[in-house]
Amino acid sequence: MSYRWEITASALHQGVIGIVRTRDAESAVSAARVALEAGLRSIELPLTNPGALDAISGLTAAYPDATIGAGTVLDEPSAVLAIRAGARFLVSPSVDAAVIRTAHRYGAAAFPGAGSVTEIVRALEEGADAVKVFPASALGPSWVSDVRAALPQAPLVPTGGIGPDDVPGWLSAGAVACGIGSALTRGTTAEITARVETLLRSAHG
Repeated sequence: MSYRWEITASALHQGVIGIVRTRDAESAVSAARVALEAGLRSIELPLTNPGALDAISGLTAAYPDATIGAGTVLDEPSAVLAIRAGARFLVSPSVDAAVIRTAHRYGAAAFPGAGSVTEIVRALEEGADAVKVFPASALGPSWVSDVRAALPQAPLVPTGGIGPDDVPGWLSAGAVACGIGSALTRGTTAEITARVETLLRSAHG
């Protein structure tokens, strides 16, 4: 059992959260396994996948040292189901106080989504462990840098439209990690493995 701050630190440690957005549990587990075997330790499985809960359960059992979370968590019932399936952090596209409270009630970390300074401040006030900046592609690293100048205490995780080559720029701008989806997990096993290994080197370079 880990404390919430430990979960947050683990999820953000490598500077990358791999978002595995597929259509069923089997394909999600397959893609996630490749990324995990390549060295990525933080994976998010969005609940837009109807098999996401089964995938989360299977991956947390198979990779107990990895930090597996649920994404697109929109309400309290979804939050409870995700945590019961084994999700250690919950990511939302918006700031929902009930989702944050539910995560914390059961010892999970909460990363709500925000697209403005007002929403970031509200997320922090509601107890966010980190704040997903979404959609990142519409904002850019300089926006994160400007926000961090005013809110240096805000742990920002830009997500949406970010490719592996973009990560160093976002981290240099002050992001604590980046969420990367299909740009990371598409292609063959060899392609995903090479991409993950290169990304992890560049994120820590």
